Amino acid sequence: MNSSSSRPSRVFNNPFVHNLKFTMGEKIKIGLMSVTVFPVRLLLVSFLMLLAWPFAFTASLGRSDFVLEPQSWWRRFVDLCLRVIMRAMWFCGGFHWIKVKGERAPPSEVPIITVAPHSTYFDAIPVTMTMCSIVTKLESRSIPVWGTLISYIRPVFVFRSDQESRRKTVEEIKRRARSGGEWPQIMIFPEGTCTNRSGLILFKAGAFIPGLPVQPVVLRYPNKLDTVSWTWQGPGAFKILWLTLCQPHNSMEIEYLPIYTPSKEEKENPALFANNVRKLMAKALDLPLTDLSFDDREISLSQGPLRIFDCSSLLEFNQLVCRLGLRAGMRDKDLEEQARRARKLQGERLSVDDFAQFLNQPVTDTLTQVHSLFDQRGDGQIDVRLYVIALSTVHRPLESMESLRLAFKMYESEEDRYVLEEDLAAILEIMLGVKEVELSGLFLVMDQPDAEKITYDELHRFIEQHPRLVQDVLDFKNHPRKHCCVRRPSRNGENKDD
Repeated sequence: MNSSSSRPSRVFNNPFVHNLKFTMGEKIKIGLMSVTVFPVRLLLVSFLMLLAWPFAFTASLGRSDFVLEPQSWWRRFVDLCLRVIMRAMWFCGGFHWIKVKGERAPPSEVPIITVAPHSTYFDAIPVTMTMCSIVTKLESRSIPVWGTLISYIRPVFVFRSDQESRRKTVEEIKRRARSGGEWPQIMIFPEGTCTNRSGLILFKAGAFIPGLPVQPVVLRYPNKLDTVSWTWQGPGAFKILWLTLCQPHNSMEIEYLPIYTPSKEEKENPALFANNVRKLMAKALDLPLTDLSFDDREISLSQGPLRIFDCSSLLEFNQLVCRLGLRAGMRDKDLEEQARRARKLQGERLSVDDFAQFLNQPVTDTLTQVHSLFDQRGDGQIDVRLYVIALSTVHRPLESMESLRLAFKMYESEEDRYVLEEDLAAILEIMLGVKEVELSGLFLVMDQPDAEKITYDELHRFIEQHPRLVQDVLDFKNHPRKHCCVRRPSRNGENKDD
């Protein structure tokens, strides 16, 4: 697949991965803390969280989710008690002092606070210090004890997999933001997911759609050992809690940046508004910008014997098809239907106009970019089967064998269900995100009686027996195996590999 941008590949620092490595001294310290300080801290943290629950539960009784009633004296007292209890809880967890830079603007001036990077559940510290509302997933409400505390701060709930719920969430953010400071400030983590703080991923537009001033807030955890990062691949929630409570002290910095007032162009273009705020926050953090989003996480974390080797071109493709709306609500049976239609074309190459007709889409710049990704010969014609393979790969990156099966259904002959070697090479180039796949080594290892063609069942059985197929058997441009060996002359004049 052709790529027109320098999107991240496997060699970049994946923001969705957190690997922890300990020295022997750190292991000994954690072992000692685990049997001494950790049980005491865990007991105190649990006690204080349970102590906060009846206050939050009582204050939430009879309160509307949509109408803001005047704050009575006893609710103000409960609010103060909760702030004290929660600060004591964080203190017992090792966050003894929290450095705060800058000043928080009042709700009447800034209805929305944007916070980044979002990397851990300890990011709740600034929320409990300010009692701002947050945008959170609907499932959070059902978490025992903590769900009641979340409900107390009047959050905006969103059901991520429901497009209608997302629309209602945006409308609720706009309604509260335009209340003139009547509602509490909304604290939004625009990345939409937790990362390892190696860079700022793309911001979601929700906080910027109202087109009102926002106050950016940056978080730092300047600890020597990063035990707080909790992302998609790495230590689990309890392990993060255990390791963090085993640290003598956990440092945290909260910095309120100056209010950012959008220009007329930014008000009309929330994506531009979001990106400019992201650049400002990245500069304050001295972090790079990473053109990945929440929707890209599975592509960058693909697993299995046919996992994506270089995700750069597929990430670009995914961004484009999402912009076209071709992934919203997609189901496996939709992919099967597209594969059936692509097979009927029998490899017929399509121009941009034909491709637009195949997708039932108008010809736009974005669709032309998608088309150009598969223009391998540079003649303005593509094999639409490659597009379907790429779509299946980004739609279900954790189910590579299903994408391979779908590809075989489009390419295999009706008589003997074989796929030719050159077609298999094209399939694997798309699925792995690589170029110039060479399969002679694969057929040599398989000892195929009928070389240069293969069935899905034969390849499937071989992959089950060789889960390191990509690393050990396949060959392609820039394969890391090519850089692992250096050749030097032997004493008899022949070259040998080291």
